[in-house]
Amino acid sequence: MTDNPATNPTPKRGGLIRSSAIFAGLTLVSRIMGLARDLVITARLGASQTIAADAYYTALAFPNLFRRIFAEGAFAAAFVPGYSAKLAADGQEEADRYAADALATVAAATVALTIVCQLAMPWLMYLINPGFADDPAKFKLAIVLTQITMPYLPCMAIAALFSGVLNAKGRFVVSGFYPTILNVVMLAIVLPQDEPVAAAYAASWGVLVAGVGQAGLCAWAARRAGGRIRLVRPRLTPEMKAMVRLAVPAAIANSATQINIFISGILASQVDGLRVWMNVADRLYQLPMSLVGVAIGVALLPRLAAAFRTADQADAQVAMDQGLVWGLALSLPAAAALMAMPVWLIDGLFTRDQFVAADAAATGRLLFHYGWGVPAFVLLRVLQPAFFARQDTKTPMRFSLISVAVNIALGVGLFHLLGFWGIAMATSIAAWITVAQMWLALTRRGLYRPSATALFKIGRVAAASAVLGAVLGLAAHFRAAIEAPLLAGGLPAKEVGVLALSALGLGLYPVLLFAFGGVTPSEARALLRRRRTDPAPPADLL
Repeated sequence: MTDNPATNPTPKRGGLIRSSAIFAGLTLVSRIMGLARDLVITARLGASQTIAADAYYTALAFPNLFRRIFAEGAFAAAFVPGYSAKLAADGQEEADRYAADALATVAAATVALTIVCQLAMPWLMYLINPGFADDPAKFKLAIVLTQITMPYLPCMAIAALFSGVLNAKGRFVVSGFYPTILNVVMLAIVLPQDEPVAAAYAASWGVLVAGVGQAGLCAWAARRAGGRIRLVRPRLTPEMKAMVRLAVPAAIANSATQINIFISGILASQVDGLRVWMNVADRLYQLPMSLVGVAIGVALLPRLAAAFRTADQADAQVAMDQGLVWGLALSLPAAAALMAMPVWLIDGLFTRDQFVAADAAATGRLLFHYGWGVPAFVLLRVLQPAFFARQDTKTPMRFSLISVAVNIALGVGLFHLLGFWGIAMATSIAAWITVAQMWLALTRRGLYRPSATALFKIGRVAAASAVLGAVLGLAAHFRAAIEAPLLAGGLPAKEVGVLALSALGLGLYPVLLFAFGGVTPSEARALLRRRRTDPAPPADLL
């Protein structure tokens, strides 16, 4: 059977950056809404002053852990290459049959896991948050809220499958947009609340409602894109066994950072408010990973899979170079900003109502150490597709297991030696170790080595980011002098000050980037326009 090119666009040379930009732009909208959501939640629930905040963020950690494992790369690493191959070789009908079997398999597995976790949650909580056992009220609340949010897992697994169908067809809009539903629902439900425990219950139910909406939106969009994926009984066909063999190591490989963060949460249960501080820091340092790393990774995987299928090594080299340069061009300045003004960022954005200045200072200390790990978190997303596109999920899995072991050892040691900020240091160190392992494996096997042009640009990007960090660090040092005239004028000084400085950084960095030659104006313009060789966007944008 011959597939129809009009309904099966394949990634073209030059399309990677534009596809990444579409995904990243929509993810930015979601992350801005997510920031608004967290501003409201931290104001309503607080941090170290109430039991509600730690309990709620425990409940949120479970579905978020699996969302980042399934929805942001691992399931796609196993499903998208197989679905794309079926679509190209056998046509839409066979590809839909493959997707239906995959849907039944992943839904059955995640529903079963959800039920087991809900029933075992009173015992699992001793493992997840042993420190909560000293406060029976917090411990019980965390159990109930986590049982409420656990069904979010199958919802996200289903959404990930339909998102993979869309990505294989070169359609990234819904994949970038659907996380926004969670933020909108949470804002609508939590905003009217004024009591911390009631707000925590409302937020937890909001997670479940949003999950159903997200899965429904992705299923609808896949159908609009031509997919006819029916509900079938789970069958462990040879194809599904092969997919599972790829998915399990890919899930472990893709989840190294998330498992490290989750392990850090176990240590966090021993300090009141630390889980909330970590979640607030997570909101800011995960932003570059979601905007840049995930966006590039989502667009890079189908393009590399197509290049390897057609033995187009030149296009694979160009795609990896583009992903590497743009990933660092957007993550290095983010790292510089987070390290230059961490406390000011947290204080200006979050300190109000139940979230007090002491919480901001502690969160800022964590954010600084997560900041220098940001480029590593992004590079993991850029380098993994080079393995996944070749259907090699075991190598990244091996590196990720090493990373988890390093994080556990360093996390426990630095937590007791230095204090709570040692958790962030351990996470960043573990991420850089994983990047080093992947880089060495790719070069030693002759699979990828950055071109001289790419290395030249990376050096210029690093120089521009260093200058940006110095400027922002100097401004943070003179924070009091900057805020004084704002206070005198009756303005909310910390909020206006941090927003103004952020705007300055956003405006200054492109100038520095062009001046140092990290990116040329023509390359930036190419990012914003569709080349003639790129597939035309579908009329319904889905």
